[in-house]
Amino acid sequence: MDIKIYSTPTCPYCHLAKEYFSSKGVTYQDFDVSQDRQALEEMVKISGQMGVPIIVINNEVIVGFDRAKIDSLLAKS
Repeated sequence: MDIKIYSTPTCPYCHLAKEYFSSKGVTYQDFDVSQDRQALEEMVKISGQMGVPIIVINNEVIVGFDRAKIDSLLAKS
C-alpha cells in the first residue's frame, strides 16, 4: 500500500491524520510542504489544492482528514 501525506508542522488535521495512521499500524510517507517546494508543487498538481492535509492512498487523492474515505481505501487494500 502506498500512502503519502502532504502536511505542515502547524496543521492540526495533519497531526490527526498521522496519529490515525499510526494507531492503525499503517506506514506512510510524510512530505512537509512548508519546507519542500517540490512536494508542494506535486501536491498542487495532483489535488488542485493549497490546503493540507492532502492524503494519497494508492493514487486516490483525499483532501483533508476524511476518516470515512481513508477507512474505505484502507479496506480495499
